[in-house]
Amino acid sequence: MTTVLMQDLFKALYFSPTEESVEKIIQQYPAIFRAQNWCPIGANESNFSIIENQQSNPIAALVEKVTNSIDAILMKKCLEKGIAPKSSQAPQSMEEAIETLFPDHKNWDLPSFKRRQAEDIQIIADGPRQQSAVIIYDNGEGQHPEEFENTFLSLMRGNKNEIRFVQGKYNMGGSGAIVFCGTKGYQLIGSKRYDNKGLFGFTLIREHPLSREELITKKNTWYEYLKIDGHIPAFDITELDLKLLNRTFRTGTIIKMYSYQMRGISGFAQDLNQSLNEFLFRPVLPVFTIDTKERYPNNAVLTTIVYGLQRRLEEEKDYVETWFSEEYKDQLFGQMKVTCYLFKAKQEGKTVSDTKKDILRRYFKNNMSVLFSMNGQVHGHYTSEFITRGLKFNLLKDYLLIHVDCTHMKYEFRKDLFMASRDRLKNGSKAEDLRDYLRKKLAKSKLDEINNNRKTSIGLDSEDTTELIKNFAKNLSKDSDLFKLLQNTLKLEEKKKDNPQQKTPKHKSAREEKPFHPERFPSFFRLKHQGNTPIALPIGGEKTLRFETDVEDHYFDRTDEPGDLQVSVLQIKPSGHTGGTQPADTKEPGELLNIIKSSPDKGTIKITFNPDTELRQGDEIEIQVTLKGAGDDSFTEIVFLKIVAPDNQPKISVPKEEEDYNNIGLPDLVKVTKDNWDELEAQGITMNYNTVMTPIASGDILEKIYINLDSQVYLNYRSKLKNEDQILLAQKRYIASIYFHALFLYVITKKKNYKLSFTNPENTEEDITIDEYIRDVFDSYYSDFLLNFGMEQLMGALED
Repeated sequence: MTTVLMQDLFKALYFSPTEESVEKIIQQYPAIFRAQNWCPIGANESNFSIIENQQSNPIAALVEKVTNSIDAILMKKCLEKGIAPKSSQAPQSMEEAIETLFPDHKNWDLPSFKRRQAEDIQIIADGPRQQSAVIIYDNGEGQHPEEFENTFLSLMRGNKNEIRFVQGKYNMGGSGAIVFCGTKGYQLIGSKRYDNKGLFGFTLIREHPLSREELITKKNTWYEYLKIDGHIPAFDITELDLKLLNRTFRTGTIIKMYSYQMRGISGFAQDLNQSLNEFLFRPVLPVFTIDTKERYPNNAVLTTIVYGLQRRLEEEKDYVETWFSEEYKDQLFGQMKVTCYLFKAKQEGKTVSDTKKDILRRYFKNNMSVLFSMNGQVHGHYTSEFITRGLKFNLLKDYLLIHVDCTHMKYEFRKDLFMASRDRLKNGSKAEDLRDYLRKKLAKSKLDEINNNRKTSIGLDSEDTTELIKNFAKNLSKDSDLFKLLQNTLKLEEKKKDNPQQKTPKHKSAREEKPFHPERFPSFFRLKHQGNTPIALPIGGEKTLRFETDVEDHYFDRTDEPGDLQVSVLQIKPSGHTGGTQPADTKEPGELLNIIKSSPDKGTIKITFNPDTELRQGDEIEIQVTLKGAGDDSFTEIVFLKIVAPDNQPKISVPKEEEDYNNIGLPDLVKVTKDNWDELEAQGITMNYNTVMTPIASGDILEKIYINLDSQVYLNYRSKLKNEDQILLAQKRYIASIYFHALFLYVITKKKNYKLSFTNPENTEEDITIDEYIRDVFDSYYSDFLLNFGMEQLMGALED
């Protein structure tokens, strides 16, 4: 074919809006698209299982394409500086690559600079809204046509395995998106090398259509790409008008995926942008998402930038109440940082229900409550089940997002944590160890205080339910399981009341809290209550040191000019050693001491130390703690620790994750009227005329049952009554029916170990807790049935 025909063929394919249009072009040129011109990707006709077993989510697969684009731009910048990407002179991490290859990266906080950089990676919508095609352009290194088969069209080659500043490794991740390209897997790839030398090459990928004979002889199909007369199609260009934002195509790579299957995604500037932000928690480079006037003629905003979820959480203060972080160094995994974001239970001018829906739509579009990331890209997640079952913080279920940065974990641990597809965690022992570690640490973190504050801020008095239970139990057989359950529950309550060893907690005398005036950068940093002797650190225990400063709470976690706190071991003096000290340069702090560093909290930074098994009683350790200030400033404190005998004080126990179905405890009965609704709504508990009751649980323990005395169900029932005695009796019946049915529904559902979920408006499965399920049951016709059809009425209906 001539160059002109090659260019015409590429443009015909590129401007085809759907896979049906591509199919027509293939039928139009049978000589070009004959069977002999198609080759299996990776030179392997068994590639179907490799490609199909990549990402399970179309957005996660799309993120892999974006990650490849980011890698390509980093590679181009490195090559332009004359540095071999695999050499020791090349950046050794993505963070270092941004610092060295983008000297103006600090200007990206300014809108004009960030927009200019974002134009180098563009995700563009094409085709009809119900069959959106996705175009991804990057101004990266690009590839010569003769290199396509070693890069874009290879599998398992490990082309990037020795390049430390890029995310990719195995030349696999980008292939995962093919399976979401309509029903035929059409994907167009075009590229030209960054130095503008050579030709622009292109190829078309598809799922191989099995012939009649192959349907009999082949177990599986495969994915293949187009070559014409044994070569990747190519032609010479200076530039191409491919409808990019503010530029023509000159060099780099452009990919088009036809009829891409993204359920729940319509507009790219809004819906897709939000989903990409979730999967790219903190992208090292900004990315444009672009829609078109043809698709959305009435939309004012057609271009938005993917900044990453971290920046959105920091900037959207209407939604986020607060956030904090803890950094862990432990022999188990090395180092990781965990940041917890708490959302407001109720926004100004919105109901709790509307606030919750808005939060879910904006931040939990993909049902990810705990995000595990590497270099800013999410590699796996937990759902809200971890918050309810793991942490037992049911009140925070819809209002808590946790980010776990795994970038600096030990390689030996991390490689067994994530699948190669980078979209989910493995079901292995390392993942179980990590979950258990996070559960124990976060259950004792500031989250516990936040959860308790939300509970205690609901200042409604509870009723004494003991007599209610006793009166009910009189009519039960003493041998019945139901009686035993109630008896066990009562015994548990009585033990709590009669236990002489259980002391009433002492309340600290109220102190007038000094006003804290935070600074953007610290002006001082010092250890609180420092003495002249080494600080005792018990074997098998831990010691928390508190440091004073004046820096703002989010200093370690903000995206713009974040601070840092470094802990290092200077030297060790072993017990019984008389010949001085020995330097600790062969040991990292995490190898001798497990360390937890907390973000500043109103002028206090906490560091917790836990000694490793290598340390012995009497060992003394010199620790240096350095807080980064503005510019090159820093503040240093020297701390001496001494290993002492184990502390015999009882440890604070963290509840086990396994459910305890016996003696679950008697929940408090709380009567609610409409005068209390606003107070409950402020803490995220929906209460209105349509609400009958709301149970509140912590993990597996049902703690309170709020019964609404101004529900429409009860008001309708009460309106039929004529005197005060009847109304009083009706209220007792209403309360007793709701309370007992809720209690027994909860216990039975727990004992049966049901897993509850529902299909949300996005057509995805969402886990719900038992207390949420019971609340929804009573909000329907169930409570109306309980009030209007007692046993007598039901028996009478049967007799009729």
